[in-house]
Parts: sequence; structure tokens; C-alpha cells
Amino acid sequence: MIDFSEWFHNILEEAEIIDSRYPIKGMNVWLPYGFQLRKHALEILRNILDQDHQETLFPLLIPEDQLEKESVHVKGFEDEVYWITHGGLTRLNKKLALRPTSETAMYPMFSLWIRSHTDLPLKIYQIVNTFRYETKHTRPLIRVREITTFKEAHTVHETMEEAEEQVQEAIRLYKEFFDTLSIPYIITKRPPWDKFPGSDYTIAFDTLLPDGKTLQIATVHNLGQTFSKTFDIKFETPTGEHEYAYQTCYGLSDRVIASIIAVHGDESGLRLPPEVAPYQIIIVPIIFKEGAEEVMKACERIKKRLEDAGFRVKLDDRDIRAGRKYYEWEMKGAPLRIEIGPRDLKKNMIVLARRDTKEKIEIKTENLEEEIDKILHDITNTLREEAWTKMQKNIRTATNLKEAKEIIKEKKGIISFPWCGDEECGKSIEEKIRVDILGITEAEKKSSCINCGKEAEYKAFLAKTY
Repeated sequence: MIDFSEWFHNILEEAEIIDSRYPIKGMNVWLPYGFQLRKHALEILRNILDQDHQETLFPLLIPEDQLEKESVHVKGFEDEVYWITHGGLTRLNKKLALRPTSETAMYPMFSLWIRSHTDLPLKIYQIVNTFRYETKHTRPLIRVREITTFKEAHTVHETMEEAEEQVQEAIRLYKEFFDTLSIPYIITKRPPWDKFPGSDYTIAFDTLLPDGKTLQIATVHNLGQTFSKTFDIKFETPTGEHEYAYQTCYGLSDRVIASIIAVHGDESGLRLPPEVAPYQIIIVPIIFKEGAEEVMKACERIKKRLEDAGFRVKLDDRDIRAGRKYYEWEMKGAPLRIEIGPRDLKKNMIVLARRDTKEKIEIKTENLEEEIDKILHDITNTLREEAWTKMQKNIRTATNLKEAKEIIKEKKGIISFPWCGDEECGKSIEEKIRVDILGITEAEKKSSCINCGKEAEYKAFLAKTY
């Protein structure tokens, strides 16, 4: 069994995703191959959001007095804020924070933009970098000090019911996004002591990594009127009254890229879904002394055909052995490899090698575009089914605390169990098992709490987390 932590660290370097040698701990450089992977994931996200949201961009710096307006929110981030105290050599009268998240940057502007119910709903998002002084052990893409891919959406509504509907819509949008990436997830409501600071409640998406720990990959927050009252976001109703608005926000980060890498990878390296792979198809010429020129011309023709059909294609014409090219592109996770040699040309055939199953297929060149499109779709479905199967196999039910401890110790993964919903009881469970309650859903049947024996209101989930 490979050590996941070591595998993850090595593959980020070997597959040229990021360079972690930047001289500030917890800050990394996106290399071109990794940046393309990130770009294609964000294209999918933007296409989903742009149907009902508008993209925007707010400043990086937040004045200290604005950040401190919402005391509960600030308390949740006070140990993580980076502060700017000087402009050049001049000490600033007012400290400026590098945004840990943008509520306190955006909402003063919302109070200027929103005057009437006709200005609502407001739905905007931005994809930016955020900074948090992470004091725990940093880990590239998973626990960092500069989040370079921070997507945050913020919405404003007339009524509590509309905000609730937007929470459900945000969940639907994220499900569509992660389904496209073939990433499995569980959706739960965070326990009250683990919700987003200032929110009424938090819904989270978590996936399971190969080491049995869960990774939070997205969150959705119902903010109620907490921030609208703090930042005076009011609107005039049709009857001429003035009321505070209701708000939601929802975000995700670099962890999405981490989950693509971790969930689908194997001993040979990455296995990238075609939707986000920098190159969906790699063409490798099989060159001998005789017929080399003819093979290269055929490779160029096929490359053009595939590019014209909309595929992302790379012709690897480097002067190195074909076997080394196979190894490198398997490690980098390219979904499909085409091998073309003199014998293939004579038969008017090419060889396709799938990265997901490592199966080799021989097809005729005249049916190339249609066959490749079918295979790429099948690769996506195969990766999705494999990932969901692995995760579901590692969600287990515990009927008592001893059983929960044993599962965590021996098998890891996610444990579901009945819980009464009392905060003191929940924290007692966490202390006894020494693992956090991940989240809760409604109880599916009548049962007793795993800890106190009272009637269970919820099905709760335990897991070791990142």
C-alpha cells in the first residue's frame, strides 16, 4: 500500500502541478501544467455560475474598522489575519487586512448599491486569492497560507424564504460541478460549534481521500440578517417600509484541485478526468529509421483533425524513447494516448491507450473523432463510478461508542451514528472518540443517541479531517 501523504507530495512535483519551494511557508507557485488543470476546472465552474450570477472583483485590502464591525465573524478569523501596517516607510493610521474572506469588504458596498426591492436579488461571485495565517502543519493545496483559487459567491434577498431557496440552489450548483469532475461527496449540516462565523448555519461538501481522512471541498452558508444589520443593508419594500435584507454566501478553494488529484490517482500517478486534463489526448509517434517522415506527417494530420473537432491534443515529438513518453504521460494523467507507427499506417489503424484502465484499443482512422469522443465520455463515467464506489464502501454505521472508536482506529473512513442533537453531548462524543463530528442530516428512523441514550434527532457523521 502506498503512503498517500508521500504520494501526494511527490506527484505535485513530478507531474509539475505546483512548485512548493517558494520562500514563504504555505505559499506555492502554479506551474504551467497545473495552471491549465486549474483553468479548465474554473471554466466549468464559471459556466455553471454565469447562468444566474455575475462575476465581479473586489480589492484585496480591508480596513481594520470594517473587518471589526462584525465581531463574531472577526473572532473566527482573528488568529489568521495578515496585517499591513506600513505604506512604504510611513506607518498607516489604520491597519489594513489581507482578506481572509470578503464579507467585510463587499457588504459596505452592498449597503450603497441596494436601495429598493427592485435591486434584489443580488447574486455575484469572484475568484481571487485570500490569505490566512495557518498555524497548523501546512500542506500544498490542502492547508495553505495563500489560497490562490478562492471562489466566493454572495447573494442578497428580500425574504428568509428566498435565502433558503438560494441555499438549496447553491447546493445544486455544487453538485453539478463535482459531478462533472467525478468527485464523490457527502452533504451535511455542520454542527453549531463548527459553522461559519456569523452564519445561521453552514452546509458542507466533504470528500474522502485515500488515507481515510475527509477533505472539505465546498461550503454554503445561510447568513440570515446578521451582516445586513451590521452593515446596514436595507431595502425599501413595495409598501414603502425599510427592512434588512437576507443573505447567503458559498465558497470553495484550491482543495478542489487537490481532490481531483487525490481521489482519482493511482500508483502510476494522476488519472485526470477529460473535462479538466490539460491535454486530453497525447500522440506518440513510433519512429524507426524507415518511414519516420511518413509517420510524423500522419501524426500531424491526426493532431489537426482532433483539434478541429475540439479536443485538447499534444503531439509529443521529443527525441526520446517512446517508453519514457508513455511513463511521463501516464504519470501526468493524460486520459488517452495515441500510438502511431509504420505498421499502423499500413493497416490504416491507430492504437489508443486509456489511462484509467490501461486498456489498449485498435481503431480505424476514419472513425477517429467519434470513437475518441465515446471513449473520453466512458473514461469520465468510469472514474466517477470508481470514486463513488470507494467512498460508499468507506462509510460505516456505528451503534455504540466502542464500535466507533474501533472503526476509526482500524478502518478510518466516515462513521454514521444516531445523535440527540445536544451540543454538550456532541462535544462529549468528540472528546471520547477524539475525532470531530463532521456534520449532520435528519434521522432516517427512530433510534437512540450513541452517547446519552436519548431519542436521536439526527444522523451524525464522524471522520478524521484535514
